[in-house]
Amino acid sequence: MYAVIETGGKQYRVEVGTELQVELLDVEPGKTITLDRVLLVADGDSSSIGRPLIADAAVSAEVVRQIRGEKLISFKYRPKARSRVKKGHRQELTVLRISDITLDGKSAAKSAKKAQDDAKTERQRLEEAATVQAARDAELAAKLAAGAAGAKAPARAKVKATTSTAAEATAETKAEAKPGTKTAVKPKTAAKPKTAAKTAAKAKAAPEAEAKPSRAKATSRDAPVKADAPKRSRTTKKDA
Repeated sequence: MYAVIETGGKQYRVEVGTELQVELLDVEPGKTITLDRVLLVADGDSSSIGRPLIADAAVSAEVVRQIRGEKLISFKYRPKARSRVKKGHRQELTVLRISDITLDGKSAAKSAKKAQDDAKTERQRLEEAATVQAARDAELAAKLAAGAAGAKAPARAKVKATTSTAAEATAETKAEAKPGTKTAVKPKTAAKPKTAAKTAAKAKAAPEAEAKPSRAKATSRDAPVKADAPKRSRTTKKDA
């Protein structure tokens, strides 16, 4: 709902909550005044037009403060007369806040308050629904996170076991590759039958060889020692 009012010789289009500056009114700030010069009131598709005023319409307004408007410069001169006149002016104004518009017992302020309450109730309902949905989403996210963590734990353990096995194998390979490292001694396998027979024959032949000295040794011991033969002088044809 809106209305067109007249004050100070000017017309203003106002709604509930509108602040406007009008010509100076002899009222103190904080007081409420009623503007009865209402020219038009419109409510949705219906409207009432005064001729020139509407009898059952009124506009209530609260006086906010008294102010002065912006400075206006007035400059006047007369050519060829050396006349120059410059003046400044600031108009005294009153700031009003429209609090209500009434027409035939219908109040715009009450209608606006009811609409605001309905909107607030709807907003609260939407906020509550959004809060419930957010709680459900958080619960579902927590469950999914817990399931993912449980699935990752065995995989991590398996990866750690594989890594440790690979590390041990690498360490053993390095130890075998290094020269001078101790390695496990393999147990001797049992001798084959042929090898065992050869070993027994060698062991039997050894005492007999010790009992019978070799011919070369016996001959050297039994042979008489020959005297050293005189050295033959070598004669030449020259000496003969």
